[in-house]
Amino acid sequence: MKGEKEIILVGALVGALAIVLVQFGNAANYGLCIACFLRDTVGALGLHRVETVQYIRPEIQGIVLGAFLMAFARKEYYSRGGSSPLLRFLLGAFIILGALMFLGCPLRMVLRLAGGDLNAIFGLAGFWTGIVIGVYFLNHGFALKRSYKLTQLEGYIFPAANAGLFILLLTAPAFIFFSAKGPGASHAPVWLSLAAGLLVGLAAQKTRLCTVGGIRDWMLFKDWRLLSGVLAIFITALVGNLLVGKFTPGFINQSIAHSDGLWNFLGMALAGWGSVLLGGCPLRQLILSGEGNIDSVITVLGMMAGAAFAHNFGLASSAKGPTLNGQFAVLLGFVVLLIVSYVNREKISQEKSKGADHVEISRN
Repeated sequence: MKGEKEIILVGALVGALAIVLVQFGNAANYGLCIACFLRDTVGALGLHRVETVQYIRPEIQGIVLGAFLMAFARKEYYSRGGSSPLLRFLLGAFIILGALMFLGCPLRMVLRLAGGDLNAIFGLAGFWTGIVIGVYFLNHGFALKRSYKLTQLEGYIFPAANAGLFILLLTAPAFIFFSAKGPGASHAPVWLSLAAGLLVGLAAQKTRLCTVGGIRDWMLFKDWRLLSGVLAIFITALVGNLLVGKFTPGFINQSIAHSDGLWNFLGMALAGWGSVLLGGCPLRQLILSGEGNIDSVITVLGMMAGAAFAHNFGLASSAKGPTLNGQFAVLLGFVVLLIVSYVNREKISQEKSKGADHVEISRN
């Protein structure tokens, strides 16, 4: 019960911080979105040139550094990695492609619902469906390869890189891009954004908060703990939006959203399925990255590459709706995830191994 109360409080904190960030400058229903913030950050680094989504988001640096500090304080920090790195990079990229089809990560999906964006209902249905598919493969032996202990130095690199990004944000050198209009230009003050990210990182590391994990654990074990945290985010954000007058129910003219139900569904289905295979949602991957998990660092780098690729090749949706290129990319993502899910089932590997042993015995 203590653990449930703790994660409910953390969920309430995340929901409240999202509302505060919107009140101080972040776009409506955009208070906390890992996919959007990674996309803005790679844009600021010049990895894509869409001028409306370029800004180093200090919330990201705060989450990583907060998780790093909490893990260190709790003696839970240790560097490990080496588990199917290329597959993790690829899955991270397709998760972001799915999220940018929907225009938001799972966390933003919850916040969009709390703001009255009914298009997010289709996203939620797709997200749940994707998790169901992922859980099916988990129950049939899916697993990526094991991780190995690495040097502490490798674990420090990603938090240090995020500290470096924050310095670039403060110093604003000429090679960093900043949006003059659009979502990238809508942001809360730097230090408030960093503080909010730090609080999320500290709290989420301690409680293991994860949007995907909540539904997955309920399906597998009937465990409501993580899901209660996600519900607390929704309820707190809903109450907050009602209090500040930013609850606007409907499908049309929602902030940074489109109303194509099919592709909202499919985008989040892809994101949900991929997140189950990786063991956590984009927020959880950032937290694990701060803890020294190099596998999650590779996943986050894949997400960043996917965000850059999406905007360089016209795969991301806009308020006008999904692009044809984006639709093909999402369908390709389903094919890739199906292959990865099938090939990495341990039962199949064991059967192949037994078959090979049988052949050797026959030859002898």
